[in-house]
Amino acid sequence: MKRNFRTYVSPLLEFRPRSVLKLALSIWMVLIGLHLQSQEVIDLWTDMETPYFKDNDLQEYEEELWGTKCLLDVTAPTLTIYPAQGINSGKAVLIIPGGGYGMVAIHHEGHDVAKALSERGITAAVLKYRIPNPESSDSTHLVPLTDARRALTLLRDRRRFLEFNNDQVGVMGFSAGSHLATVLGLWKSEKQNENPNFSALIYGVTDLSDKNLAWLERALYHRKMTAQEKKQNTLLDQVDDATPPAFLVHAYDDDVCSVEESTGYAKKLRENRISVETHLFSTGGHGFGMGRAEDGTNQWVPLFINWVKRL
Repeated sequence: MKRNFRTYVSPLLEFRPRSVLKLALSIWMVLIGLHLQSQEVIDLWTDMETPYFKDNDLQEYEEELWGTKCLLDVTAPTLTIYPAQGINSGKAVLIIPGGGYGMVAIHHEGHDVAKALSERGITAAVLKYRIPNPESSDSTHLVPLTDARRALTLLRDRRRFLEFNNDQVGVMGFSAGSHLATVLGLWKSEKQNENPNFSALIYGVTDLSDKNLAWLERALYHRKMTAQEKKQNTLLDQVDDATPPAFLVHAYDDDVCSVEESTGYAKKLRENRISVETHLFSTGGHGFGMGRAEDGTNQWVPLFINWVKRL
């Protein structure tokens, strides 16, 4: 059938102002949706003096270590936010990757996890924190904690736009990142926005064993710790009735961080009547990230999502 120009344009000519308005609103909503699904990367200390920083020649780089790509010589910390998709739970989680305080396992303990949480309606943010290095700081032991507290504040600053509740912001840490997450929950800041409301500690560090003391002095403090610092880092003694609820994950065959790091912390939480959920896997070793199907460690992510939505 032959069609003339009017055949094609007549539907447009029939548009009424109300129709045009509806179309414009539809386009606007689509654009907003696309924006919400995109990640925002924030420099932690933009337009501010970076705490405990000294000039250095370090250059951040990426290298494959322990079967995953890690960041080394990090001196410029960032926060990458993944907005909740679908039905928004009203919850948010700051994710702190591990790396022994010598690197940041940013992918399998960071961005991969954030994407999974985001897809299930949980706002997630990945912290790329500064490596505690004497070349770039005069107080190395304060660098990761200061970055993490700043990240919690920046995340909460965006709560209205991202639609989560100010009192439903937790922290998730892996290995050394779990040690930092534990410290965040136990060493209360006077600024409430710097404190988490719940924690997820994945193959974490909570005990000040001789092994852990040597590690902290070597990798975090870069010196011998004082008696007061040792007391403060005896984290199990810091647990009280104001400690945040916790979700704990560990494998019995972890030869880097003993499973007792989680079971001991769970025991202390129970003694103080703090809600805790613990998942221990027969095998899995250390550093399994989101987990593997062959040893069942991949079950912890949906279990965490279920737990955090029930809080």
